[in-house]
Amino acid sequence: MDKKKRVMLIVPMLHQGGFERVCVATARLLAPYCEVCIVLFDSHDIAYDIAGLEIIDLHLGVKDGFVGKVLRVLQRSLKVRQWKHKWQADIAYSFGSTANLVNVLSGRRAKIWVGLRSYMDMEDTGKIRLFVRKADKIVCCSKQIEDELQEKYQCHKAVTLYNPLDMTSLQAKAKEEKPQLPWKESGNIIVSMGREDEVKGFWHLLKAFVLVRQKIADAKLMIVGDGAFQGYKKLAAELGVGEDVYFTGMKRNPFPYLQSAQVYVLTSYREGFPNALVEAMALGLPAIATDCPTGPAEILEDKYGILIDNMSPEVNYDASVITEEERTLAAQIINLLEDSEKRHRYQEMSRERAQDFTTEKYVELIRQWGGF
Repeated sequence: MDKKKRVMLIVPMLHQGGFERVCVATARLLAPYCEVCIVLFDSHDIAYDIAGLEIIDLHLGVKDGFVGKVLRVLQRSLKVRQWKHKWQADIAYSFGSTANLVNVLSGRRAKIWVGLRSYMDMEDTGKIRLFVRKADKIVCCSKQIEDELQEKYQCHKAVTLYNPLDMTSLQAKAKEEKPQLPWKESGNIIVSMGREDEVKGFWHLLKAFVLVRQKIADAKLMIVGDGAFQGYKKLAAELGVGEDVYFTGMKRNPFPYLQSAQVYVLTSYREGFPNALVEAMALGLPAIATDCPTGPAEILEDKYGILIDNMSPEVNYDASVITEEERTLAAQIINLLEDSEKRHRYQEMSRERAQDFTTEKYVELIRQWGGF
């Protein structure tokens, strides 16, 4: 019998986040076909179920200051190099820019796969050139990123791998518990999911929500994700909707909260592949998303949800200023909530589209590229 390939997955942390979730899912999905381990820079505050997985903790967390950061990169690279040899890795697949840099600097004992998980990764042209030169494969979360690598860097190592979706597991998790909502009467809940990060554009959603409330009195807004959201809570209060907006904080199982909503809205002005959008669609939520680079346009394809123009990246917490783009978003939300026939049609389209992002296709491509 041929010896099983050994695949090392490299990720900074396993705190709440899109590519962290994909890393854990990848480890579980590949386990029947190869030996797999996850190398962490720091195991502090793990948010995902890692039971039964082989975890290597480097105990090299974040350092402050430029010198500290450079030193950490060198320390991590040396440690990963040592583990590549010790563990006899055949493939080292890294998730995110920080892990990618360590992967390419830690030597070629294993085939180097770097994962570009966000369009923001493309902004650091120095790193991209390094990855193009050093990596054996560049795994892109969207076709747009792959196309740009080929066009701008003449890179023919790039491939597209959409994030895996286990619909059966996701739908089961959505039924595991009842969400603890702050309202006695839930009304029409609009939901979005993501950590506290300006790139998510949540101030646009809050301002659009004020307009929705003017037309639909029982509308509520829920934002699921890690963070204090103090600035957003202050904005909600100044907008007069503080009691109608719920910031759930981090949820190890966010899916019951998504399931309780009527509409999912993505207001990011930049993404990679928005996992939360597909997860919401798998639960049958009609989706409204900005046409940001990258992901939503490839997911919705002009028919599976409502795509609106990308929104301004200029942060504006002034409650007295509501822009035309926020008015457009509000109109789309109102239309979906008021038109039950349209909403039900998009619910079915969401479920249909989510079927295209299966775990089977994900594993098939990795095995094909990895030769196992």
